[in-house]
Amino acid sequence: MNTELLRDLCETPGVPGHEDRVRDLIKGQVEGLFDEVTVDAMGSLHCRRDADMDGAPKIMLLCHMDEIGFLVSHISDKGFLYLQPVGGFDPRNLFSRRVKVCTDDGDYQGVMNPGGKPIHISSAEDRKKIPEVGEFFVDLGMGEAAKDVVRVGDFVVMDEPFIEIGDKFVSKALDNRIACWLGIEVMKALGDKGRGAEIHVVFTSQEEVGLRGARTAAFKVQPDIGIGIDTTLACDTPGVPDHFSTTQQGKGFGLHVRDSSFIADKALVREIEEIAKSNDIPYQRTMLAAGGQDGAAAQQAAAGARAVGVVVGTRYIHTVTEMVHKTDLQAALDVLVAYLAKQ
Repeated sequence: MNTELLRDLCETPGVPGHEDRVRDLIKGQVEGLFDEVTVDAMGSLHCRRDADMDGAPKIMLLCHMDEIGFLVSHISDKGFLYLQPVGGFDPRNLFSRRVKVCTDDGDYQGVMNPGGKPIHISSAEDRKKIPEVGEFFVDLGMGEAAKDVVRVGDFVVMDEPFIEIGDKFVSKALDNRIACWLGIEVMKALGDKGRGAEIHVVFTSQEEVGLRGARTAAFKVQPDIGIGIDTTLACDTPGVPDHFSTTQQGKGFGLHVRDSSFIADKALVREIEEIAKSNDIPYQRTMLAAGGQDGAAAQQAAAGARAVGVVVGTRYIHTVTEMVHKTDLQAALDVLVAYLAKQ
């Protein structure tokens, strides 16, 4: 398993609308794997491998590049940075975080905290309050000079390293750099198989703010089949009832059949399920009551497409401790390769 590539992908900063560093990393990895590689107006990276025949079906794998983060919205006279989120945050996970502020001229380390009194001078009632996301600010440690190096619109990501613990990978931005990893590693493993289909692997922009890049990319490709590759919940942890767990880590990839953005094509679900069974690839069917992923954009593009999701269960999602099981990630890779090889 190419762990170093996954590490590089996770540690490369890129929030919605600012995916260029991630895109450049992927460009270097896909050289020679496709017949055409282009970037569209939304910043999505389109990678196309031609089929051996004219009129072949188009299969589109959608792998979003962006991670949740923030944009700088205001810089105070004292140099504190105020932020607007791009993506969904639970403010309980934002206390006392190290962050990286990314500008055109360089990156700066900082710390994020909410406004208010520290523990020594706060009351019991003060300590019960959970600040809103908009109450958090970033301190770069440079005082008023911050106004000279940071501009409104610069972006901010969490500054945490990728680590391995036990059978797990832990990092910020596993949502959705695991999909970027899969999009690259699938094509490397596929080799020259699957030439009966025109394969489009598109590394999309701005998924975390509404599948924006996927919508325009899918309109361009107009696929016959769309596969949204993403994370999903693994709430197999204390404090969550079993029926809310969504997936269990170590039990295989998630065959995603529904969320609030789409309902998967039943025949496509059965086809991938049979491939998994015949190849002894562990899997679990998954559904989400809320949330969406890029497969929905492929399904609804132009005249529509058959669509399904291939997902990897992730604990502590949208935090700096996102966790995936290595065998689940491998299962997702194996089933995608097996599916494409049959084309």
